[in-house]
Amino acid sequence: MHKGSCLCGAVRLSVTGDLAPPSACHCTQCRKHTGHFEAGTDVLRSALTVVGEDNVTWFHTAKVRRGFCAICGSSLFFDAPHMDRIGINMGVFDTPTHVKLAMHIFVADKGDYYDITDGLPQNQQ
Repeated sequence: MHKGSCLCGAVRLSVTGDLAPPSACHCTQCRKHTGHFEAGTDVLRSALTVVGEDNVTWFHTAKVRRGFCAICGSSLFFDAPHMDRIGINMGVFDTPTHVKLAMHIFVADKGDYYDITDGLPQNQQ
């Protein structure tokens, strides 16, 4: 069981089962939503329990929605509603995740103020 919360605790979540290795997304939208690049893991919707779901606000873009706490603004979810999985930002987890970053995506859009030097695969899109 993995547990997590937003900064103020108004949204709490738990995930049953192991977490998939996260990826880091450097696209412009993720950078603007999180203030840097976004690192997240995808979990089956059936494995996720959210307490305080009424405090989650969704920002909709063309194909996905991004969930954040309406009270403290913590970036929480990346959701493509037509999929059976939902993305959870890694910074949300309070307990050890026992996973390591697997890859970087949308590096063509990354900010110019940092370099990616960890040796992990980098996909331009």
